[in-house]
Amino acid sequence: MNLKKIEYVLPEEIEKRSFEIISEELAQKHIIIPKEEEHIVKRVIHTSADFDYAKTLCFSKGAVGILEELIENGADIVTDTNMALAGINKKALAEFGGQARCFMADEDVLLSARNRRTTRAAASMEKAAKIGKPVIFAIGNAPTALIKLYEMAKEGVWKPAFVIGVPVGFVNVEAAKELIQGTQIPYIVNRGRKGGSGIAAAICNAVLYQMREKKRR
Repeated sequence: MNLKKIEYVLPEEIEKRSFEIISEELAQKHIIIPKEEEHIVKRVIHTSADFDYAKTLCFSKGAVGILEELIENGADIVTDTNMALAGINKKALAEFGGQARCFMADEDVLLSARNRRTTRAAASMEKAAKIGKPVIFAIGNAPTALIKLYEMAKEGVWKPAFVIGVPVGFVNVEAAKELIQGTQIPYIVNRGRKGGSGIAAAICNAVLYQMREKKRR
């Protein structure tokens, strides 16, 4: 058995070293990521240790710039799980006037979903549409959330400002992601079955950290 050599790294240097390793391995794989998307893709890989994301994360035209502008102007982020909500750096978002929210556990959402025989995820998207300000959606679990956002936009009921569509799973996951990619809604979507709440939060944080760094220069 070949044992891996232990690399001694100071606690405060671990993340930096991790990103160095990611950069080294991307270079070894001859994978070149557009500069404006690089910090997002690398943070997703850092979160998942999965280099497939370098090939499957899809960005609509000008997506990163649009997302930054929305955050700069105080847009809120709505997630489809409390896990994603917990993972988003709410302090960094608040610096720009935004708030992270999740309505999945709200009593009115539960009642609406039960009475209309729909999912809580779909009902929570409808509630988010009533916030009264631009909303960025970070969807890491429920394809029905993406489907509801697509339906509202298609019917002209309401249009999300931005969709991060990275639900994980097997039922309707790929189809739901493709629906969003077929709209005029700006998006970051991961093709295929992979994703998750941690990935949704990582994308949000990658943008927030980049913006915070620019702000402090």
